[in-house]
Amino acid sequence: MMSLNRYRLKHLSGTGHRGAKRAIRLLKRPDRLIGLILIGNNLVNILASAIATVIAIRLFGDAGIAIATITLTFVILIFAEITPKTIAALRPERVAFPASLILLPLQKLLMPLVLSINWLTNGILRLLGFSPDQAGDDAVSQDELRTIVTESGSMIPSRHRRMLVNILDLEQMTVNDIMAPRNEIYGIDMEAPDEAILQQLKNSEHTRLPIYRGDTNQIEGVFHMRNLSRVLEGGRLNRQILKNETDAPYFIPENTPLNTQLLHFQRQKKRLGMVVDEYGDILGLVALEDILEEIVGEFTSNLVEENEEITRHADGSTTCSGTVTIRDLNRQRKWDLPTDGPKTVSGLALEALEAFPSARTSVRIEGYQLEIEDIAKTHINRIRIWPLDTEAGLLDSSAE
Repeated sequence: MMSLNRYRLKHLSGTGHRGAKRAIRLLKRPDRLIGLILIGNNLVNILASAIATVIAIRLFGDAGIAIATITLTFVILIFAEITPKTIAALRPERVAFPASLILLPLQKLLMPLVLSINWLTNGILRLLGFSPDQAGDDAVSQDELRTIVTESGSMIPSRHRRMLVNILDLEQMTVNDIMAPRNEIYGIDMEAPDEAILQQLKNSEHTRLPIYRGDTNQIEGVFHMRNLSRVLEGGRLNRQILKNETDAPYFIPENTPLNTQLLHFQRQKKRLGMVVDEYGDILGLVALEDILEEIVGEFTSNLVEENEEITRHADGSTTCSGTVTIRDLNRQRKWDLPTDGPKTVSGLALEALEAFPSARTSVRIEGYQLEIEDIAKTHINRIRIWPLDTEAGLLDSSAE
């Protein structure tokens, strides 16, 4: 009875399983259930002991007391305790549900005796600082739920397990972890000439484009590509219609947890937001699809784009752009680069170096070796990374 899975028990009860319903009724007051079982258990054991002693004395005289004690102890341990209780622990439902047919009416029959014994034992428990009226809390924490999901085995497909764990992990991540940085925002500058804007609209791979004036901090709205035909008149751009078809910008504080932002997107019917810091400056852009990817994994279109930035080599190393996020690289290569600091590979290398390199440089970071291969004036273009358990990664860290 005590080995039953309480969550499965509730599930079976909800489906109308009679045995589960009986077990739940019995387990509502475990003190009464234990009292009932122990009354019967001890009554049978003591009665068996008395009968065995009487028979042994008649057969063997005074030596029968020792013979009865040893024999009965062995019999009870093997056939009444260890074997049946082990079977019950291994197959609790198979034993508990039929047993409830006997225990439930027996509990009603012996209720006066059970209540009397429980009254005495509960009084002792209260003196010891325990409250017998408080049943155990069946609620599970987030970490416990994660363990339940990950150890569910074949009962839940592996892909579904990953999705469930990813949902639990949303609370630990913020929009700052997954946003497209400001310098990668693909938008329309209203101060650009018409030809340049038209070219951007024709070449856009996105359905929603931020509209700004001169600088991304001057966001005026978001344009949906489904309205493209409305802003074109005879192949020319109508700026006034473009402005009228632009939706108001939606701003998101940088430290907003992903689970909270997902709800905000749903409630406000938004799919794109601009991430801002405490001063109101634009830090980047986050879309609803970015959060969904954290749950279900990368979409096909993004995988193609990632493969252009991340290149694997036969020696186990990987070359990538400095703007690649650490989370994307970890996900694609099944690595464990630290994600609690900088968000990009470039930022990770610069944090370890504590200075901007003036030449090709290698540095080791928590089991990985990063070699900066291409440097621009203000940023790192390309980095090559080895896990240190590969032959190439065992080289000493050095600066060239």
